[in-house]
Amino acid sequence: MDRRQFMAGLAAGSLPWMLSRRASAELAGNAFIISGFPAGGMGDLVSRPLAEKLRGRYATNLLVDNKVGAGGRIATEFVKRAGPDGLTILQIPGSIMTLYPHIYRALNYDPFADFAPVTTTCTYVYSFTASAALPADIRTVDDFIAWARANPTTASYGVPAAGSPLHFAGMMLGRAAGLQLTAVPYRGGAPLLTDMLAGVIPVSFNVLGEVLPHIRSGKLRALAVTSAGRSPFLPEVPTLVEQGFADIVLEEWLGWFLPARTPPDIVQRLNILVGESLRAPDLIESLAASALRPRPVAPEEFSVMVRQDFDRWAAIVKTTGFTAMD
Repeated sequence: MDRRQFMAGLAAGSLPWMLSRRASAELAGNAFIISGFPAGGMGDLVSRPLAEKLRGRYATNLLVDNKVGAGGRIATEFVKRAGPDGLTILQIPGSIMTLYPHIYRALNYDPFADFAPVTTTCTYVYSFTASAALPADIRTVDDFIAWARANPTTASYGVPAAGSPLHFAGMMLGRAAGLQLTAVPYRGGAPLLTDMLAGVIPVSFNVLGEVLPHIRSGKLRALAVTSAGRSPFLPEVPTLVEQGFADIVLEEWLGWFLPARTPPDIVQRLNILVGESLRAPDLIESLAASALRPRPVAPEEFSVMVRQDFDRWAAIVKTTGFTAMD
């Protein structure tokens, strides 16, 4: 063996040790979790407890920065432009990476080229929810469809934003039932919930955790959930699949991303630490209160999930004939 071969072999043998040492080292300075949605919302229920658990382990300090606007696109573009040093973390719902590219004419980011997927943090489902504006004897999706046929001018449904997965859930239901349902987009889940509790709009599609306390209190009632199987947080309510709508299965995830070109060992280290934190009993319990289920996955599995969801939304958007937005 000549000197060149010896040195190459030595370098190859030491590489795993070097990566392991770097991956276990705390990043110096402040790291930021960038969220595109207002403080106090669902995203904070995940980001802030994780920041507490990762502080002093992943980085010297870990802070949450809510960069609100454009349905999460401002935060996404901010992280795209950040340095690949592991100090700027993006937390977003999956739709920003998998649905938005199909519904906006132009985006200032590429979900595959501009980011390094780290992990999903948790998953959640949607509720097809009725308010007091819908007659009390309507308890199932079939009941609602019959009512909507008899009341076409008032057969509207609320959604927290135009072009959201919840908007598409309503379009998919209307198409499957042969109904013309009118979507009423709101500027977020909070004003939609206010109108639902006031009986302003008959039904809505909501993030389950946002309406769950009001369903349990009887102020609202759930006609269905959008998961493949019944939700453990509302086991008495059947899925849309059970009620004859096999193609309407929508479950969303919150995910963490780093800027593209972030070193793989930093991505892997953050993935491991997030996974450990999400398995802590106290965090599992606090997330369950908002109908959130922890689901950490490896970066490679997360990459596959993003691609699969991207392809699925492409087909759904095409089927519904949704008009792209600016």
